[in-house]
Amino acid sequence: MQARQNLKTIKNFCLFPESIKPIIRSPLFYVGDKFKLLKEILKHFPTQIATFVEPFVGGGSVFLNVEAQKFLLNDIDSYIIALHQFLCSQAENPQFFFENLENLIQKYGFSYSYQKDVVPEKLKKLYPKTYYAHYNKKAYQALKSDFNQSSQKDMLQLYLLLIYGFNRMLRFNTKGEFNLPVGNVDFNENVWQALNDYFEVIQQKEIQWFNLDYQDFLAQISLSPADFLYFDPPYLITFSEYNKLWGEIQEKNLIKTLNDLHQRGLRFAVSNVVSYKGRENTIFKEWAKNFKIIPIKSNYISYHDNSIKQFEEVLVCNYEKSSS
Repeated sequence: MQARQNLKTIKNFCLFPESIKPIIRSPLFYVGDKFKLLKEILKHFPTQIATFVEPFVGGGSVFLNVEAQKFLLNDIDSYIIALHQFLCSQAENPQFFFENLENLIQKYGFSYSYQKDVVPEKLKKLYPKTYYAHYNKKAYQALKSDFNQSSQKDMLQLYLLLIYGFNRMLRFNTKGEFNLPVGNVDFNENVWQALNDYFEVIQQKEIQWFNLDYQDFLAQISLSPADFLYFDPPYLITFSEYNKLWGEIQEKNLIKTLNDLHQRGLRFAVSNVVSYKGRENTIFKEWAKNFKIIPIKSNYISYHDNSIKQFEEVLVCNYEKSSS
């Protein structure tokens, strides 16, 4: 495995216009991940940050690309945090991680195009756009069953369920069972590269992980004007699985939290969607008028509708870029 890793010399990254620094993508490929928008967002962040704080860390593509002395990272999803902590624990010995991962892939019989294309040509011709889903369906169902029948604490199993699952999501039913169907995806070179980048970058950062409601998280940590908070909360007017429990009450509570932080002299930036498919987030739009509003060019892919929809996303900052 190590020899094969050494042969991989092509990086999968985007570049800042002003530098050759790569933008790292999280290997969790999280729904709502900011990877494709980071080139726009990061240039508005402060240049000097003591502690970087993310109350809604999600997949983590943002923090992976931020320079700071310390990182306080939180998400209410316990499985997201458990996966991050698991991957962090593997960073010192990636070869051991990849060996275990390959063994699990082989055990269940998943496709593994990073190493070899094993999908029969007959299946590709029969299902030209969905052959990975058809090939991996049986293996995926077996892995999902084993994960649900166990203690659900095997994070390597859960990571493979994420990688081969529909839209690479994490979803559990009311019984606490993982219930996502197989996706038309595969463990390819992009996944391999994202994992290696994560392992490399994570060792250079001092991180504390939290699994709390964001308000409880903020109440537990100490902050100073040298710190910086980035908020990427669920969006009030979009329809992804991640946003289904977020309503007007939660939106107003977030605004109250942001106002409190501003009054304390703390710097923050917050991403949000202010219009989508004829709907408007008037609550956030009215509040944002008090701060610096930066339009962000982006597209949104809904869990319920895989077509790409134009929408209006913004980054709102309560500081000037030159602040240190």
